[in-house]
Amino acid sequence: MNGAGEPGSGHRHERRRAARPMTTRTPTRVDRVVIRFAGDSGDGMQLTGDRFTAQTAALGNDLATLPNFPAEIRAPQGTLPGVSSFQLHFADHDVMTPGDAPNVLVAMNPAALKANLGDLPRGATLIADADEFTKRNLAKVGYAASPLEDGSLDSFQVHALPLTSLTVKALEEFDLTRKEAERAKNMFALGLLSWLYTRPTESTERFLTEKFGARPQLLAANLAAFKAGWAFGETTETFAVSYEVAPAPAPAGTYRNITGNVALAYGLVAAARRAQLPLVLGSYPITPASDILHTLSKLKRFDVTTIQAEDEIAAIGAALGAAYGGAVAVTTTSGPGLALKSETIGLAVSLELPLVIVDVQRGGPSTGLPTKTEQADLLQAMYGRNGEAPVPVIAPRSPADCFDAAVEAVRVATTYRTPVLLLSDGYLANGSEPWKLPVVADLPDLRVDFAAAPNSQDANGKPVFRPFDRDPVTLARPWAVPGVAGLEHRIGGIEKADGTGEISYDPDNHDRMTRLRQAKIDGIDVPPLEVDDPGLADGGPVADVLVVGWGSTYGPVAAGARLARQSGVRVATAHLRHLNPFPANLGEVLRRYPKVLVPEMNLGQLALLLRAKYLVDAVGYNRVRGLPFMSTEIADAITKLASEISTEIGTETTSQEGSL
Repeated sequence: MNGAGEPGSGHRHERRRAARPMTTRTPTRVDRVVIRFAGDSGDGMQLTGDRFTAQTAALGNDLATLPNFPAEIRAPQGTLPGVSSFQLHFADHDVMTPGDAPNVLVAMNPAALKANLGDLPRGATLIADADEFTKRNLAKVGYAASPLEDGSLDSFQVHALPLTSLTVKALEEFDLTRKEAERAKNMFALGLLSWLYTRPTESTERFLTEKFGARPQLLAANLAAFKAGWAFGETTETFAVSYEVAPAPAPAGTYRNITGNVALAYGLVAAARRAQLPLVLGSYPITPASDILHTLSKLKRFDVTTIQAEDEIAAIGAALGAAYGGAVAVTTTSGPGLALKSETIGLAVSLELPLVIVDVQRGGPSTGLPTKTEQADLLQAMYGRNGEAPVPVIAPRSPADCFDAAVEAVRVATTYRTPVLLLSDGYLANGSEPWKLPVVADLPDLRVDFAAAPNSQDANGKPVFRPFDRDPVTLARPWAVPGVAGLEHRIGGIEKADGTGEISYDPDNHDRMTRLRQAKIDGIDVPPLEVDDPGLADGGPVADVLVVGWGSTYGPVAAGARLARQSGVRVATAHLRHLNPFPANLGEVLRRYPKVLVPEMNLGQLALLLRAKYLVDAVGYNRVRGLPFMSTEIADAITKLASEISTEIGTETTSQEGSL
C-alpha cells in the first residue's frame, strides 16, 4: 500500500489559500522545521515524504527536499544498505537548502535509526516504530540491546510508538492479511505527522483516491490508516503540543511543488512550443535522469516524441537525426552515458546542428553511486571529446531553475546551431521546491528562420546552397531541412570546406573551421555575472571573500554566506549558470576580491578552470560524499578563509616594521 508515488507529483495551489484541518488543540507557532522520514526501502518513505511535501506546498510554506535512497532495487530488509530516507525543510521564510540536520526523525526500524542517528542534534524529536525493534531486527544492525530502552537516547525527545500494531488494529474491519495491513503503516505515520505539524490533508486524500480509485478496498484501507494516524495524534497524550508553520511570503501567482527532472522536462516542452517546433527526445534510461523520459512520454499532445533507444549511442544518434530534420532535439543521460555519447557530440559539433544533451550528474567513476549526487562531470562536459570540439555548458541552480535552464539551453542551441550540455545533478533532479508557473507569453520567442532558398551562386551564376555560410553576428550556419528543393547539401564528420561544405583536407581550411567553431561558442550572448555583496551595495568596501558557486551549490552557498555574515564576516557571493563561455565580466569580478572560495562536489574542477583562465588564486572547498553541502560547513570555510586575511595583514605589518 505504500506504493510508488510519482516523483515530483505536486499540487497546484494559490499561495495561502489552502484549507487547514480542524483540531481541538491550539498549535504552537514555529518558523521552520526539518523532518526526515527513514525506513526500509520497502517502507514507502519516498511516497510518505512526497505526500507530506505536497501538503506543505499546498499550505504555502517555502520548502526544499532531499530524497536519499539506495541503488539496489531491494536491499536486504532491515539492513543499513537498505535504508531509504526523505528529508524536508519547510519554513515561513525563504528556504535555501533541505536543512543541515533534522529536527524530527521518523525511524521505522533499527536500521533507519542507526543510519540517521548521527545527524540528529541534541534535543531533537525521535519517533520510532517500537514494533520493529525486535531482537532479530536489532541484531541485523549490531544493536546488543534496544536503544529505545537502554538510555542511549536520553538526549533526544523519544516517542517509541507501536506504529505497526496501531495500523493493523485500525484496519481490522478490512479483508486484509496482517502483512497487507502492515504495509499501510507509512500512511499512519503520515497522518500522525500531518496532525503534529497542522498540515492540510486534502491533497493526500485526493492523491490516494486517484491512485487506488480502481481498487476500492485498498483506497478505503489507505484512507483509514491515514485518518487513524491523525486521530491518534489528536487523542493521545504522547504529544503535549502540535505545531504550525505559517506560509512564507511570496509573489502572488499559482504555484506547484516540482522536482528538477520534471521542471527540466517542462522547460524543454515550453521551449519547443516557443520555437514552434516538434520536440524529439532520444534517451536510454539511466539513474537519475530517467524521470525526464518518463515525464516527456506523457506529453505527446504537445508534439513531443520520445524514443527509448537500445543504448546511449543509439539514443543520441536518433536525437541528432531529429535535429537534422528540423526538430528541437534532446538526449538525456548521466555521467557514464555522457562518455558513451561523446563521439556523436563531436559529430554534432562538426555538423553544427542544435542538440541539447542533458547530463544529470551522479557519483562516479564508473557505476559509482548511481542514486547519489555529484558535480564531477564538468571537465568531461568541457573537454571530453576528441579534437577541438567546444560545446556551451549551462547549469541550473535549483529544482525550479531547471525549467529556465532548459529554455536557455534550447535558445543557445537553436540560435547558434550547436550542441549544448545542460549539467543538472541528482540532488536537483530528485529534490523539489515551490515553482511559480510562468506566463507563457513572457518566455523568449525562440522561432527559427530555416533556410528557404539558395544563398549563393556558382561560377556560372546558377543558384547554389552553401551550408557553411555564416550569420555575421552569431556565426551560425543556415539550418536547412532535408527535402527542400535547391537546398541539397553535404554535411558529415569529415572536415568540410568553409562555405561550400565540400570535403576538405586543406590544412589552412581546417585551422579556419576550428577557429570559427570556437569563436561561435566564445561569442554566445551570456548575461554579465551578478554579485551579491551587501557592503558594496551600501557604498562600502568590497567583501573580504567572494564565494563562487555553480549548479546545486547555489542554496548551500547562499545559506552559508548568510550565516557567515551574521558572525560579522564580510562575504560576497556569485553564481555561474553559464560555464562555457563564462560571463565576460567574470575575470574583473574575481580580481576585485582578496580571497575567492569555490565550493564544489568534486575535487576542484571549476577552481582549476578559473585559476587557469584568470590567474587568480581560487581556493577550492571540495567534498564528494554523494550529498549536497551543509550551510554550516560552507560558513566555516568562509570564516576560515576570511581569517587568513587578518593573519596575512598582521604578518605584512610586522615585516614592514622590522625592515624599518
